Amino acid sequence: MKVLVIGGTGALGGHAALHLAAQGHDVTISGRGAAAPAGTALTTLGYMQGDYVAGDFTADRLGGFDWMVFAAGNDPRHVPQGADFAAWLHKANHLALPAVFAAAREAGMSRAVQLGSFYPQAAPELIAGNVYIQSRLAACEGARAEGRPGFDVISVNAPFMVGTVAGLPSAIFEPYVQWAKGNIPVPFFAPTGGTNFMSFRSLSEAIEGALLRGEPGKAYLVGDENLSFRDYFQLFFDAVGNPVTLEARDEELPLLPDVAIPQGRGNTIRYEPDAGETALLGYRRGDVAAAVAEIVAQFG
Repeated sequence: MKVLVIGGTGALGGHAALHLAAQGHDVTISGRGAAAPAGTALTTLGYMQGDYVAGDFTADRLGGFDWMVFAAGNDPRHVPQGADFAAWLHKANHLALPAVFAAAREAGMSRAVQLGSFYPQAAPELIAGNVYIQSRLAACEGARAEGRPGFDVISVNAPFMVGTVAGLPSAIFEPYVQWAKGNIPVPFFAPTGGTNFMSFRSLSEAIEGALLRGEPGKAYLVGDENLSFRDYFQLFFDAVGNPVTLEARDEELPLLPDVAIPQGRGNTIRYEPDAGETALLGYRRGDVAAAVAEIVAQFG
């Protein structure tokens, strides 16, 4: 199939794009920059420049593709400096994102996957007090609302992600590795609480499974391992060979600030993905430690 991956220059979209290409699909990626990231295998794929928030993905530009993976939903990192936080997320996730799916339908695509966040399904109690989570719920519902007979839209809602794309820098994982090696002056501890974690590889498999077998209009809550933040960060220390045993403290960790823990430091989001849905989508489990080892191999 001819597949367009919007957000394919990012880590999750890029990994999914390379996975789909390895399965024999004709994949084009899209990003806001002028070209795919140099030094990565993403340069071997087709490229389309575009900014979905600006309305660049019109039906005429989307013509000729069979499937779409949308991996470009905005989170707090994407809000421009000085912009109103809530207004920007409303524009990006409530309005602009569903408009892309409407354009894909008009262009004649048959299936599309919206990559979303796990919070609305895994911790619905957080929706009322969090503008970001509200925008993610609106994106999930708005994209699927554009589905019609002949145009299937499926959401895949993912937890904390762990992994790498060869050659692609990471503002998250490279510091984790250097911290574990003792190269960053941050004390060795982890915040209390925890969440569900999943590897890039498992997510890419789930996205492929959703394209092939997903139920139209369905939102799938995917995930892998429930870990405390202490146990998660310990994986990095173990992988680099640092014998330190981390302690859990009820204290903000600069490398995982409180703003990045919507459930609140000290709290845990824990769930087990539905076994039937996991089998349907066909993604592996127990892959987080392997993903950390790949991160350390790349950035160590």
